[in-house]
Amino acid sequence: MENYLLIRMKAGFNGLKGKEISLISIVLMCATIILWSWEKTPGLTAFLPPQTPLQLSSEILSNVPDEEEKHERILEAGKSHGVQISSSLTTSEAKSNEAKGKKNSKQKKPDLIMNTPLKSSSIIGKENWNNATENKACNYAKGKWVPDNNRPLYSGFDCKQWLSGMWACRLMQRTDFAYEKLRWQPKDCQMEEFEGSKFLRRMQDKTLAFVGDSLGRQQYQSLMCMLTGGKETNDVEDVGKEYGLVVAEGSARPSGWAYRFKNTNSTILYYWSASLCDVEPIDVNNPNTDYAMHLDRPPAFLRQFLHRFNVVVLNTGHHWNRGKLNANRWVMHVGGRPNTDRKIAVIWAAKNLTIRSVVSWVDSQLPKYPGLKVFFRTISPRHFFGGEWNTGGSCDNTKPMSVGKEILEEESSDQVAASAVKGTRVKLLDITSLSQLRDEGHISRYSLTAKPGVQDCLHWCLPGVPDTWNELLFAQI
Repeated sequence: MENYLLIRMKAGFNGLKGKEISLISIVLMCATIILWSWEKTPGLTAFLPPQTPLQLSSEILSNVPDEEEKHERILEAGKSHGVQISSSLTTSEAKSNEAKGKKNSKQKKPDLIMNTPLKSSSIIGKENWNNATENKACNYAKGKWVPDNNRPLYSGFDCKQWLSGMWACRLMQRTDFAYEKLRWQPKDCQMEEFEGSKFLRRMQDKTLAFVGDSLGRQQYQSLMCMLTGGKETNDVEDVGKEYGLVVAEGSARPSGWAYRFKNTNSTILYYWSASLCDVEPIDVNNPNTDYAMHLDRPPAFLRQFLHRFNVVVLNTGHHWNRGKLNANRWVMHVGGRPNTDRKIAVIWAAKNLTIRSVVSWVDSQLPKYPGLKVFFRTISPRHFFGGEWNTGGSCDNTKPMSVGKEILEEESSDQVAASAVKGTRVKLLDITSLSQLRDEGHISRYSLTAKPGVQDCLHWCLPGVPDTWNELLFAQI
């Protein structure tokens, strides 16, 4: 009897254990179904613990919405309403936004990551990811000036074929030339070393056009010296007639120059357009006529020849003052008529309208010319201390302000230009802050045409700072 009861108790225990196992199996199955439902339902993903983001290739990430674009639109809206906004995001904020963008994209498109098998080529190592991010996000305007004994890139004595005497400080009475021995070093990336032959190969069968004021002309002359090493060459032919760049009757010089390097069929040209808007005589039969300054219309030269260009660099800024407008007899026009809006008549507002108009027009043309790259170069800083150009302002420093200083801002200090190109396919050639540190690089009191007490703290000695502008341009084309 005792043995019988013992056998029954063991049988009962074994039966109970089997039921528990079945119950546990059911619970595990339900839990699995619930977890699977959470993953598949965007509304429930908020209850899941945070996941370590996958390191994905740029091909996959390009399909995912970017939260930073939304932030940029908010910044732009704030600026347009006169709101004072911080000039840049901190590194931690930028990384936070990037992480949020990736997280949100996973919630909106779970199948993209959760259910699609990733090939090994779609997952990249940490080192490669960082390099790819740096190359994509390279801000050449961040960095510092460093000494470089391999500078300058050409001789200020020899480049007489292209360099105007009024900007060749080696031919003046200036005796300190330390400003020639500085090189710009970007902070987050390596800038491609400039080589004239490489530039011309890159521009083979192409045309680069500078359109802007005298600072644009300086950049053009700088590039011609850089491409030739400052040496005389027979490889270049004058093709100005192809663009109507000839000396008009009564003029001292043409409205621009165009030269072609025969070996590579590369054309480099400059067109003078100080205001970067269309200017035309109101009465063509009157030699003393005023000129209509169409703030909302791009220069006729740009409209006529844009289809022939492959790279365009635009700039304007220093002619936007009442004295220049009055001296040139420029009368503001909007919509084909004299402007009557007092808000627009303010100089800074007129300039802003013009910059936005020309950028908007160029952007509208880019779909027609897929190979065209357009840059808007930010304003070149002035360094008049103690007055203006005609009131005793000077720039006598020989030791640059750049010593021990570094540009770290993410956004350009030229907010007008930066705001105009934001959201367009026009790129920003940002040279303002890095040039601001180079007060010793101006022509100063050594100008060939300077009067006593008058210094040129606007234009630069060449070789000099504009060479760096072209290095930045080279790195981005």
